[in-house]
Amino acid sequence: MGTSIAGLEGVIAGESEICYIDGYQGILSYRGFNIHTLADNASFEEVIFLLWNGWLPKRAELDQLKKNLVAERELPAGVIDFLNCAANGNPMDVLRTAVSMLSVYDVEAQDMSAEANHRKAVRLMARTAEIVSGFDRLRKGLAIVPGDPNLGFSANFLYTLTGNRPDDVMERAFDVAMVLHADHELNASTFAARVTAATLSDIYSSVTSGIGALKGPLHGGANQDVIKWLLDLGDEEAAVERVKNTLARKVKIPGFGHRVYRTEDPRATHLRVLSEELGKRTGHEKLYRLSQRMEETVKEIKGLDPNVDFYSASTYYSLGIPIDLFTTIFAVSRMSGWTAHVLEQYRNNRLIRPRAEYKGNPDGQTWIPIGQR
Repeated sequence: MGTSIAGLEGVIAGESEICYIDGYQGILSYRGFNIHTLADNASFEEVIFLLWNGWLPKRAELDQLKKNLVAERELPAGVIDFLNCAANGNPMDVLRTAVSMLSVYDVEAQDMSAEANHRKAVRLMARTAEIVSGFDRLRKGLAIVPGDPNLGFSANFLYTLTGNRPDDVMERAFDVAMVLHADHELNASTFAARVTAATLSDIYSSVTSGIGALKGPLHGGANQDVIKWLLDLGDEEAAVERVKNTLARKVKIPGFGHRVYRTEDPRATHLRVLSEELGKRTGHEKLYRLSQRMEETVKEIKGLDPNVDFYSASTYYSLGIPIDLFTTIFAVSRMSGWTAHVLEQYRNNRLIRPRAEYKGNPDGQTWIPIGQR
């Protein structure tokens, strides 16, 4: 056996045509389209279609996807009952369980044909968003807001969450955030989803595995830690001092550094702009200024760049999204990537079964009867 590599860092674990990353040059692309190009030009629905199919949709294809996403939003009554009962639950726990429950109410749940799996991917995209917004409404004692068929995916999410139709700037900002979080190659949650899919388990089981992995603070939960940091700071000088003191104690600061990127995370480039624009628009510009000073100080002392979590924290907060929903928002977007990878895994499947480098006594232990131990 070869030498093991901790965390499988740098190990090629499979082939994919969905996402490309060059961590040294700061390049991220979906299906060959640079993330900057997509953030500047694409709607989230166009990115969903691109990830699933491999090409940009024509007008009729995009209109059909939008229509299908609206048509599949409604949650089964049993899932709504669960959301009512789980009002005090951790949002990621609730999301994980509710997504898994969807399979119970899907007559095509066990149909593994490519056509059925594509239809289930549409349902998962639509209903994951509905679970998050519906859960937040119900736990506040408010009625679930039905989606508006005239609104796009991102606008509908903000509308069903808050009860208010977002203006064009807020809608576009959230749409860009969705595009930026849609996929990121074989990250922990996507790999977990593909491992489950490789057993030929169903797509619901696969993405539930992904949600479980995303929950961890070393993966999807970091932006909640970032906003808690920012809200606990008094002013810019206090931010600088706290960063210095924290780093002096050899404690990591959430939102900085990345396992893959050795330069700035290209997603952070756009989120920094969104944080500033939305901060000015919603009265939260202080959070952006504090973020800037934190970034400058960490860069000066440690040479680390912000990752996708850092500026997404203040962006989501400025949009009025509750802090404990931040990671579920990540899941709403990443559902597009998870489902794309699961569909790709099914098309060219091989069971994913790595080996471990065993470190114990390999064999030959002498059995001792229980009375003599």
